[in-house]
Amino acid sequence: MKWHEHTTGQRIKLLRGVITQEQLAEAADLAVSTVRKAEQGRGQLSLPTLLRLAHALGTDISVVVGQQPPKRALLANDRTTLRELSRTVHDTAAGLGIDREPADFAADLAAGWDAYRAGRMDVAGQFATSCVKDAAAALAGAPENHRMAAHGVLADAYRLSSYVANQLGARDLAYAAIGHAAIQARKGGDPVREASVASGRSWIYLRDARLQDAEQTAAISYTSIEPTYGNRDPVLLATYGWHVTFAAVVAARQGDPDAAKDLLSQGSAVAARLGQDVMVNGTAFGPSAVTAQAIGIAVSTGKPGKALQLAQGLHDTSSLHQAARNRLQLDIALAQCDTKQYDSCLDTLLTVCEEHPDWVRHQTLPGVIAQRAGYATTSRSRKIAKIIGAALA
Repeated sequence: MKWHEHTTGQRIKLLRGVITQEQLAEAADLAVSTVRKAEQGRGQLSLPTLLRLAHALGTDISVVVGQQPPKRALLANDRTTLRELSRTVHDTAAGLGIDREPADFAADLAAGWDAYRAGRMDVAGQFATSCVKDAAAALAGAPENHRMAAHGVLADAYRLSSYVANQLGARDLAYAAIGHAAIQARKGGDPVREASVASGRSWIYLRDARLQDAEQTAAISYTSIEPTYGNRDPVLLATYGWHVTFAAVVAARQGDPDAAKDLLSQGSAVAARLGQDVMVNGTAFGPSAVTAQAIGIAVSTGKPGKALQLAQGLHDTSSLHQAARNRLQLDIALAQCDTKQYDSCLDTLLTVCEEHPDWVRHQTLPGVIAQRAGYATTSRSRKIAKIIGAALA
């Protein structure tokens, strides 16, 4: 039987292996009865419960819901991208392959981030590979007075590499690349860039179900660049606001609603100071971005009604990049599911899946939603299952 053909309960039992239900419950900080019901398929599992189980089982939530097997199967393009990206990251970090004339890679780096945000991971990985090679070569030949800037650009290229690897499930490469990014950012002497790298590491921890590490690292990302009250630099304010809001997301996933509320209020205060969404390195932060994250936090903390209420008041999302708008729609779909609006939920989910299948394929939340709302055998649920590669049983 293929992995996705098992029920979620069967997958949990298989992943649990030789440890007992009691041991899994203790590791996940859940009641034994919750684990027992999960394995028996009685009742729906909330997103926080799935996250805790994934963390305790040492796997990704997408594995638990059947969207991918324990060893992820990749498309041919993805495998080729990862192979070349891995070779480049490790070789350049060891000082290999950098004795060549670098190309002008600024446009390629921007194109790589654009492809990443659009969910085209194979394209983003190709740009990341070429940018790492060129940035490393440029650093090797840079005069002393340009070396700090060159370190910063290489940090950006390594960070893009880590994000692509993380989305493709290559966690070892993601950790290696973000580690190299941290070293280069530190040598570049830019606290804002260092904060972005720390936030990136926190996101990798989050995808790896290392929730406590994610929370601690997210705190580093925003406390290190906290602006003074009189500071009006929009770039610094937007960067700080984004990081503190992401920390709120992590706190919500960690099951700490009070911390999430406090951090979100800080992000909201910064957004209010800005008055509008400000673009920083291709990512918008401001009132719309905060509201979008607040919707996800409300869902994570068991307040789907509040999430849908916030969504009704969010009229303009044009400042958000496509991946952020897609994620917002998934949060809305999950809120609709949690309020038993199953038809609306499937409509919302199917729209995202059909319009952005490449992006959806690398996300874990569609599998969670499909498991919870796709119990009925309908044409919509079958289409969703085919796109995301997850059974709905």
